Amino acid sequence: MTVIKINAITVPAEHGDEVAKRFGDRVNSVDDAPGFQGFELLRPDDERSEWLVVTRWADDASFEAWRNSDQTAHAHQSPSGEKPPKHLGLSAELWHYVVEVSSSGNNNG
Repeated sequence: MTVIKINAITVPAEHGDEVAKRFGDRVNSVDDAPGFQGFELLRPDDERSEWLVVTRWADDASFEAWRNSDQTAHAHQSPSGEKPPKHLGLSAELWHYVVEVSSSGNNNG
């Protein structure tokens, strides 16, 4: 059963490019975590300021194991291993979902 964890981050417009860059710089930092299935960073395409960090996990235990591991600290560092130089003062809220129904789409054109 896949579980979805969504971190809804309030990002002021003036910090959007920096947030995208920071996530892009460490996009693969969670890939090796047991049970990790995928990640997307969603930027709003309307007047909202909430960005969504969407991760998919095999189960809650996998997410919690990653969350409580050293890998979490590593995922929140810059590629050089340093903490980002400027704290952007963002607020966040973690949402938990379970996939009930899904489709992978039909790519036959």
